[in-house]
Amino acid sequence: QVQLVESGGGLVQAGDSLRLSCAASGSAFSSYAMGWFRRTPGKEREIVAVVTGNGGRTYYADPVKGRFTISRDNAKNTVYLQMSSLKPEDTAVYYCARSSYSGIYSRSSAYDYWGRGTQVTISS
Repeated sequence: QVQLVESGGGLVQAGDSLRLSCAASGSAFSSYAMGWFRRTPGKEREIVAVVTGNGGRTYYADPVKGRFTISRDNAKNTVYLQMSSLKPEDTAVYYCARSSYSGIYSRSSAYDYWGRGTQVTISS
């Protein structure tokens, strides 16, 4: 059984930075891509970023390109999301998820384990 626990959310001002972490239990962490998603009230859950199992490739949704960086430390079974130049529209609950695959997939159906989420609130 895989468990994912996010941390690092909070309330910050527009223009600030924040780093989210997601600690994973279970084995073979490096065999699977990891993704960050977010959801705001009244909207569908959307992809934010994905990193392949070995960390060699990444994907970013257009709204966060150039501002967010996804990375992973396979020795620590942890994936990170460094968020910079934050905007009020980045306010959401952020979820990390483990993909069923090692490569890049942006659809949520490709992810089989999910964390409970961490709230990120950006004030203007």
